Amino acid sequence: MAARGFHGTPTTEIAKAAGISQAYLFRLFPTKLELFLALTEDCFERVSQTFTDAAGRARAAGENALAAMGMAYGELLADRDVLLLQLHTYAAADEPRIRDAVRRGYAQLVDVVRRESGADDGELRDFFAMGMLMNVVAAMRADEVDEPWAKVLMDPSK
Repeated sequence: MAARGFHGTPTTEIAKAAGISQAYLFRLFPTKLELFLALTEDCFERVSQTFTDAAGRARAAGENALAAMGMAYGELLADRDVLLLQLHTYAAADEPRIRDAVRRGYAQLVDVVRRESGADDGELRDFFAMGMLMNVVAAMRADEVDEPWAKVLMDPSK
């Protein structure tokens, strides 16, 4: 589902990729929606754990926790499946249960970043805005483009 999203991925392909029958897949997840919701929750939990771990390491080293979470997120986006699944969760948010799961996941991330970094509301907005820019830059593989616009987007110091 990371590659083709909720609507574009047949359950027959999911079962085949998992090495199980479609019937067993539906025993584990009664509907395709239930499977996608589980993947969505897992994806947000992975990001949350990445933030928590990075902040803990930063505090132990006397470094800025918010900056460390941003760097760790950049490293996480190197996993194309994590990136694409996130993007597909946003794209499928017209479905009310997916939208609710995305909202819960984002609320969890905001709480984690606030708790772990002590960031105020403005810093939180900036952090998540930069995270969305990182998603877009990673999705279009801007690091492969030797153009001024790409360099501006890739350099957080500008």
